[in-house]
Amino acid sequence: MATHVSVSMLSLLLLLYNPLAASSLSPSAAVDHHNNINNNNNPDDMASSRSAAFALAALGSAQAALAMGFDAGIFERASASCSSPQLSCHNTTAVQNLCCFNSPGGALLQTQFWDTSPQTGPVDSWTIHGLWPDNCDGTYQANCDADRAYTNITQILQAFGQDDLLSYMQTYWPDYQGNDESFWEHEWAKHGTCISTLDPNCYTNYQPTQEVPDFFNKVVTLFKSLPTYQWLSDAGITPSSSKTYTLSQIQTALSKQHGGQVYIGCASGALDEIWYFYNVKGSVQTGTFVPTDIVGSNGKCPSSGIKYLPKTGSSSPTSTAASSTTTISTGTTPTGTGGSLSGTGYINVLTSGTQKGCLISAGTWYTTGTCATYTATPSSNGFTLKSSKGSCGISNGAFTCGSSVSATVFGTDSSGQDVEFNGSPNFYADSVPSGSTQVTVYTSSSHSTLLQLQWQGK
Repeated sequence: MATHVSVSMLSLLLLLYNPLAASSLSPSAAVDHHNNINNNNNPDDMASSRSAAFALAALGSAQAALAMGFDAGIFERASASCSSPQLSCHNTTAVQNLCCFNSPGGALLQTQFWDTSPQTGPVDSWTIHGLWPDNCDGTYQANCDADRAYTNITQILQAFGQDDLLSYMQTYWPDYQGNDESFWEHEWAKHGTCISTLDPNCYTNYQPTQEVPDFFNKVVTLFKSLPTYQWLSDAGITPSSSKTYTLSQIQTALSKQHGGQVYIGCASGALDEIWYFYNVKGSVQTGTFVPTDIVGSNGKCPSSGIKYLPKTGSSSPTSTAASSTTTISTGTTPTGTGGSLSGTGYINVLTSGTQKGCLISAGTWYTTGTCATYTATPSSNGFTLKSSKGSCGISNGAFTCGSSVSATVFGTDSSGQDVEFNGSPNFYADSVPSGSTQVTVYTSSSHSTLLQLQWQGK
């Protein structure tokens, strides 16, 4: 039976459910770095399932919206287009249809990274961090629906035929350790589940998980409209190991293009994150995103002397979705001569003398996305390799890495580049991978595609 709550009960509800109000983190405290994705940055956050009532966050301009569970009596279903939707964060009366009005997270932040150590993504592009709903006042909710904290984002996107989207994400939405899937799962669970217009009840003839491609498509679409690298370059702000810039220069260059003041984040005096703020007229899926000024406090950047370090020189090979051949920079000369390697680096794959892709953390061959970082450790007769998955070895004739894999001792040639097994630089595969396909690398010539594994030191 539908539960109906009148607007006149709003004050009482706020009092009764105040413990469930959104957290009081400012944006500067809400940094959600992909190198700490398992941490909850705010221990006071309440994972507010929409099957329970939640209080309304303070919104500056009194965004008073009401939601009590999944019941269609209050949570009205969204049609293909919302009729005369209101602009989020600007309402003065209660809004009941939260399928056409995102609440309490009415401010949407498209957040971007500039990672240089290790380099993540293309050298001439920022990368995606996420899309975060903010309560219009610098506070936010997190992890709003544990039942929809999906752990198979890649499979969901593939099931909905989103291979092109997935390929783009592998290049422009990578995790710096190569754990892309975990990073995407985290961003969806922590932030995506708190976008009210993506609630399953907002869909007619809902297909399970269909809100997932809607979320990731919207994030990518917004990111493509926010070319931070180009906007900064157009203003004469380019990556450099020696130049520095003022906060005013960076803010002016980006706010002029975006249409609202942006959040500028720094680490150790170096530029590393930008947040673009929007209000939304209608649903996140189909509504109009209206640029707005920063909500909450700004980042911790100095007023002058800001570094914008280049990615070149510690390159993690990446490629665009339009090409299956990975583009890499020269990088540094790897350590190791006469059979041994030491340190961290990437393992590129060469076929017919041409570099095509690299190995990712499980040891499989991939031609799109971000290469995994491997650690080479000298051994008495060569070196061992390890990725974020675990030790790497030859298991049942295949190169693989994992927590249960016994480490194999590999060798290298006198140049310290080719990875060798039993004195041979030749490895094999059944085919050259393309798109989101991963291919197993073998040691046996019974597989048709000859390849070499080449070390690129960081």
